[in-house]
This record gives sequence, structure tokens and C-alpha cells, in this order.
Amino acid sequence: MKNYKEIKIGEIVTQDFRAAEIFKNAGIDFCCGGNQSLEQACREKKIDSTVLETELAKLEHTTVNALHNFNEWNLDFLCDYIVNTHHKTVMRLLPQLTAYTQKIEQVHGVHHPELKEIAALFSQINEELLQHLKKEEEVLFPAIKEVLKTNSPASKKIIISEITRMKGEHEFAGGAMDKINVLSDNYSVPDDGCNTYRVTYKLLEEFEDDLHIHVHLENNILYPKALSLAILD
Repeated sequence: MKNYKEIKIGEIVTQDFRAAEIFKNAGIDFCCGGNQSLEQACREKKIDSTVLETELAKLEHTTVNALHNFNEWNLDFLCDYIVNTHHKTVMRLLPQLTAYTQKIEQVHGVHHPELKEIAALFSQINEELLQHLKKEEEVLFPAIKEVLKTNSPASKKIIISEITRMKGEHEFAGGAMDKINVLSDNYSVPDDGCNTYRVTYKLLEEFEDDLHIHVHLENNILYPKALSLAILD
């Protein structure tokens, strides 16, 4: 059994993606908060780390599905996967959730004032992520593929500059969704919530779950490997 206490959360999920579900259930951030050790994360959440260590140890005795062994994928394939899976999810949910969060704030905001902040936060997320995804698809990911093909020095410089900025944008989006989670009491619909209220909270939870995986794949796998490629001679 591994000594999980001192291993970073992001590294644990990188080694075995199935650990993401364990951390999600415990309310532990494995993407933007992936640089914390398991012991630090459990201390913050007031969780007994031995319980999670036991759950993680059980994974060691079962075979990993090769489809989810993202750490073994080629970087160009991983870039395409992120675009075709996570970027498409973001682009599908952004306009729906921007409209829905504003709608339920207008209808229910008097009795649930937290909806005003939720709508404002998601509006910011929408604006930031639209630009973020565009930059990844048009600038960063092509630069990664170019370095893989030609070892281009110019593309290496692009990788270094873009990733530095993009990690900060991940911090913003992740932090904003964490705040929405808290404001909504983990997406708990109040008794007077209408169907649109329920749909909105369900979609917000879907968006957050997808964002955690999306950011994990970039922060903990794609970006570090791309930066190692970009070390200039």
C-alpha cells in the first residue's frame, strides 16, 4: 500500500483517474487544488485521512481502464480529446447556464438573494472561459502540436507564456465555481424552487464536475508535459 499522506492530490488522480470520484465525494478539489498533499486537504476539510487512504488502497487491487489512463496518452491526442469532450461540454452549457442563472435570479431573487451573486459569478465565468477556450484551440494546442512535429523554438516560447496565463484563468474559474457551490449549498434546491431552478442547479453541478476533470487534465497532465517539451536549448 502506498503512503498517500504526502502525495499531492493531483498526482494521485494522474496516476489513477478513478481516485477523482473518491475526492469528489469527499469534497476535495483535485484540479486547481491538486498541489496539496492528501494530509493537507483532509486537514482543511476536517476529514479523517485514513478513511480516504483505505478507499484509495482498494484501487490498487483492481485493473485501470486503459481508456482513462490519460497520463499515457500522446499530447496531441490529449489536446484533441480535451477539445472534443470538455470544450464541447463547456460550449454547450455556458449559454444555457448564463440564461438560466439570470432567469431564476429574476424570479426567485427576492426570497433567495444568493441567486444574484450566483448569476454574476457565472456571467464572469462565461466571459472568461469563452476567451480561454479560444486561446487554447487557436494558440496553445497548435503550438504543442508544432513542437511535437518540428521542435519549433517559437512554439516553445508560446507554450511557456500561454500556460503561465492560463493556469491563472483556471484558478479564477475553479474558485468562482467553488463559491457558487457554497452559495447554493451544494446545489440544494429550496422547497419553493421551480423546475427551471432544479434544471439550473443540476446543470451547474454537471458543469462543475466536468470543469474539475477538464482542469485536472490540463493542470496536472497536459501543461507539465508541454512545459517539459518547451524547455529551450
